[in-house]
Amino acid sequence: MDVVPRRLKMVIALVLLAGAVVAAFTLPVPSPAELRNWAAGAGPVTALVFLAAYSVLTVAPIPRTVFNLAAGLLLGDVLGIVVAITATAVSGALGFGLARLVGRDLVSRHLERKVVRAVDERLADGGVLAVASLRLIPLVPFAPLGYCCGILSVRFRPYLAGTVLGSLPGTVAVVVLGDALTGGTPPALLACYGAFALAGALGLARIARGTAYVGRTGQPATLDPVREEIVRAEPTQHLRRVSEE
Repeated sequence: MDVVPRRLKMVIALVLLAGAVVAAFTLPVPSPAELRNWAAGAGPVTALVFLAAYSVLTVAPIPRTVFNLAAGLLLGDVLGIVVAITATAVSGALGFGLARLVGRDLVSRHLERKVVRAVDERLADGGVLAVASLRLIPLVPFAPLGYCCGILSVRFRPYLAGTVLGSLPGTVAVVVLGDALTGGTPPALLACYGAFALAGALGLARIARGTAYVGRTGQPATLDPVREEIVRAEPTQHLRRVSEE
């Protein structure tokens, strides 16, 4: 009976993915100066309007850098950082939830494949550290990573915490150090990017060596925790029946 819903979810997932890709390549990305002019007309609610626009637009794979630059230019360093990281959390949560809603069933059937299972286990077992490490690497796109975590076995709370922690250094660096007026990239910002990428790579290396979470049992991640608990309970119930006989 669940064949039709699964097919429907596949259609919805493909349509949303195609729409996100088309939006990323066709929607004009405003410059910081254009955002400044737009925000000037918004009046005292500039921060709220900017927060909403940032949160919604970056659910599609649109670069966040221009929004972070504009946050510092429009709102100042402190408020700009607060608004930018809040919008980052909201956008990441929306992308994660959307992918989990329409795409998780599509991955469950492929979980036995070695590559898919390996990625799923590393991300799920790595938790906050895995997500934060990936977020620290500037070359890893923001929205697609959220989609990936949503369709795999990553839990929401570690994902959101890792997204905030991993995105915070880069967001602060862009808001504070980014040259929003000329669109240039100052050397200090490039140095920060390099340091963040190195930190992210070290975090991923730690997870790959299996030392990220000492004392964990290392059980493979699954998409159905209830089913896993039932399977674990079956041997105990069988032994109990044997002893009673």
